[in-house]
Amino acid sequence: MAAPMRNVRVEYRLILRSLNILIQTRAFSLTSARMRGLALGVYEPAEKSSDIGLTKASEHFNKICSGKLVEQLKIAGKKIKKGKSRLFYDLHPDFPVVAVGCLGRRGIGYNEAEQVEEGRENIRTAISKAVLNLRDIGEGQVDVDPCGDPEAAAEGGNLSLFAYDDLKASEKKKLKVLLSCYSDHISDRNSVEEQWKRGCILAEGQNFARTLQETPANYMTPTIFAEKAAKQLTATGKCTVTARNKEWMESQKMGAFLSVSQGSVQPPVLLEIDYKGNEADDKTIALVGKGVTFDSGGISLKPSAGMDQMRADMGGGACVVGTILSAAKLGLPVNIKGLIGLCENMPSGSATKPGDVVTAMNGKTIQVDNTDAEGRLVLADVLSYAEKFSPELILDMATLTGAVGVALGTAVAATYTNSTAMWEKLEKAGSYSGDRVWRMPLFNHYSQQVTESDLADVNNIGKHPRDGGSCTAAAFLKEFVTNKQWIHLDIAAVTQNADEIPYLGKGTTGRPTRTIVEFLKKLRV
Repeated sequence: MAAPMRNVRVEYRLILRSLNILIQTRAFSLTSARMRGLALGVYEPAEKSSDIGLTKASEHFNKICSGKLVEQLKIAGKKIKKGKSRLFYDLHPDFPVVAVGCLGRRGIGYNEAEQVEEGRENIRTAISKAVLNLRDIGEGQVDVDPCGDPEAAAEGGNLSLFAYDDLKASEKKKLKVLLSCYSDHISDRNSVEEQWKRGCILAEGQNFARTLQETPANYMTPTIFAEKAAKQLTATGKCTVTARNKEWMESQKMGAFLSVSQGSVQPPVLLEIDYKGNEADDKTIALVGKGVTFDSGGISLKPSAGMDQMRADMGGGACVVGTILSAAKLGLPVNIKGLIGLCENMPSGSATKPGDVVTAMNGKTIQVDNTDAEGRLVLADVLSYAEKFSPELILDMATLTGAVGVALGTAVAATYTNSTAMWEKLEKAGSYSGDRVWRMPLFNHYSQQVTESDLADVNNIGKHPRDGGSCTAAAFLKEFVTNKQWIHLDIAAVTQNADEIPYLGKGTTGRPTRTIVEFLKKLRV
């Protein structure tokens, strides 16, 4: 009986092998046949109705596939909910796989309670879900439904695809996906494509800021940051970039900035960027960014837990670069002076000690009672330098305080300003971009906390460091600004995302890059 049993086993193995070859061949043919994926939007059924609402693109697709889209949505059973996505196969030869994202109810606009253009946010979220579903099944080319707002659709799709995996093995990298606007059926195609392009550029600027933020500190020293930023910006053909060295800073008497860098072997850099979008205009907007490429806290050492995230402590500087990159590619009619103070904050025998006194560029002395409150020292000198150019407005961005997260969480960037007119434009820009801002007080109450110092003109943490920490940090910066129009954004809490914003995923965010680009646009409208 032994021989017949062996023959059965052999035949069984041959059958399994043949089956496996057949399955592999079938999978290969399906993959080869695929041309591209399609991401569509649909609306939730109207109240007291079971009919699914179609965008113009999904309506067109449903027509060319003989109603199969709506048929399959109904077969799927439960009503599709806002922000959710479903996959359908073999509805049309040109698009073997279609992802459908739900846009919520039709006709939603500005949400006053949330202070956001809710319809635009719904588009970003729905398209991001659909695009990610297609990437997850291996689609490398995807056409995207403009959903009535091509800019928002392009933002949602491109922002959701961001992944920093440059240092991973090739098999662990996310699939690169090329997005295109599904606009063949639209009569005003040029206008739609222009809006789509604008959304792609806005997402590109924010994603570049995210790349700078995510890169490990040993791959993103002040010198490397300056080189990478210069490469991207000069490639636009519209920006000039100058890297100022330590000797130059010493000649400018930037004692506050230099005090932060003196504990590190990495030399500091003041990165100066010029974008001339309107040669006929004599006004300039100064964008200032904190660029601490790694913040250990210095002698006032941070706890080890989560310290790896301090590679993103140059988030303000990264957003300045991302903003100018987008502004240049969009050709915004505004002149920008970008200034970023780049350095590391490290403990060593040469590091600044708690209780030391340093002198800033504007001549004010500063008692440094906590070396982990270093960003304001860097900005003190960079803001003072910005004033030399007599700008129309100075806007600075910085991952300045942990206290801002306690005050506001991750929903908004804290905004401090001496100009209500500028605030109103910025608030509208945040509502439009979906990346909101919130005004905080700049009262003398907070200034008194930092101007009472035992040894110097000002103290870098104030006499009540646990009370209103973000407010007192802003009050400290106020001591180094005389410009009549100044905005400070404390972005520490919005730099990281833990899925609160679906189209940004986990990790660094590049916020509020798109808001600042929209704000700059509004300044000249």
